[in-house]
Amino acid sequence: MQALTANPVAKWIIILILGLGVVFFHEFLVPALGAMIITFVTWRPYTDLVRFCRGNTLIAASLATAFIVLVIVVPFLWLVHYLYGEIILLREWLIEANSHGIPTPTWVLNLPYGDEIAAYWIEYLGTPNGINHFFTEIGLAKLGYLATVTKSLTKSFSAMGFTLLFMMIILFFCYKDGRRVSRQLDKIGERVFPGRWKRISRIVPTLVSSTVSGMVIIAIGEGIVFGVVYYFVGAPMPITLGIITGIFALIPGGAPMSMTLVSLYLVGIGDYTQGIILFCWGTMQLFIVDKTIRPRLVGGSVKLPFLPTILGLVGGVKTMGVIGLFIGPVVMALLVAIWREWVHEDDHLGQSGK
Repeated sequence: MQALTANPVAKWIIILILGLGVVFFHEFLVPALGAMIITFVTWRPYTDLVRFCRGNTLIAASLATAFIVLVIVVPFLWLVHYLYGEIILLREWLIEANSHGIPTPTWVLNLPYGDEIAAYWIEYLGTPNGINHFFTEIGLAKLGYLATVTKSLTKSFSAMGFTLLFMMIILFFCYKDGRRVSRQLDKIGERVFPGRWKRISRIVPTLVSSTVSGMVIIAIGEGIVFGVVYYFVGAPMPITLGIITGIFALIPGGAPMSMTLVSLYLVGIGDYTQGIILFCWGTMQLFIVDKTIRPRLVGGSVKLPFLPTILGLVGGVKTMGVIGLFIGPVVMALLVAIWREWVHEDDHLGQSGK
């Protein structure tokens, strides 16, 4: 039988169909990538679960997906619900401040440049209709703009819920049919990259697993270290704050934000020295971790150089958000792998000719 792509017309038809597939299904790219990342990370325990279920992939995939829903999706949805409730409370507080004004708290006066901040507080929050005046100054439609923001957030949270739903559906089928699809991809890959596909393709699961492992190890380490530092600088509930910082460290920019808020709190209650020490120490520690330790943990498993690793992390987050934290290093690793294959192509050809 003639090869599928032997006819030039067939090639263009295939390209057209693939292009239409990208156009129609590009909205599902993020949930598909998220499901694939979870599959790569949990594949080894999942294979043990399949053996426990005596090879029944339907039952094993159902149990594994249910476990992921309980461990990841349910806490995430609870956090989103909590944040949405806090946003509603903030909106009501702003409406109250705009209607009657709110006196300046004492902790504002204890902040650096507290007198200047207090003057702005009195002008915009302490005076009735001050928030409307502020929105008008920055070009927004008075306090009614908050209703538009709330509706937009509601739509965003609804879209996030649908994304999670499709991610779990795709994850189920990744578990159930992952091995069969992997074998089919290996067949196609060997046709495209004969003799090289196994070396290139194995980079993806290895790097995704090392990225997740590196993030978890760094998050635990930062939570412990910051918890100890919080204790020595006199922050309240240092263990709880350390746990919160560790959880936030899983999110790009989360640990610096958590550390900065605790530093501002210490400065606000009058502990200027402790707040400055915490901020300086945290900035130095996070700089060292993000610029040296994190790239080594992420790219070390595939011997990815430092610069491509850091570019992959930063570029991935900037382009695709949290998902890009995993996809960025994978793309850079594939580029480096293809580059190495080209550089050593003569060596491979020489070995195959012997």
